[in-house]
Amino acid sequence: MARLTVRQVTDRIVRELKQRAAANGRSVEAEHREILRRALLGNSEDFATRAAGVRERLASTVDSTEVIRADRDRDFRG
Repeated sequence: MARLTVRQVTDRIVRELKQRAAANGRSVEAEHREILRRALLGNSEDFATRAAGVRERLASTVDSTEVIRADRDRDFRG
């Protein structure tokens, strides 16, 4: 991978970058990479990244076994 150095950045930009990185739980360098990626490539993500995000959002802590068993028992008592 290539290295990129950015010079003559105002203190305000650096401060905003640090705040944005902290808000997103990333290092300043990782936030800088993300900003560049989005600016140049758009918001497109590869399939694996999107799929991981969907799995994370849909993750459940409910044990469906107990729900199904209770429903079945209710129907048999019915």
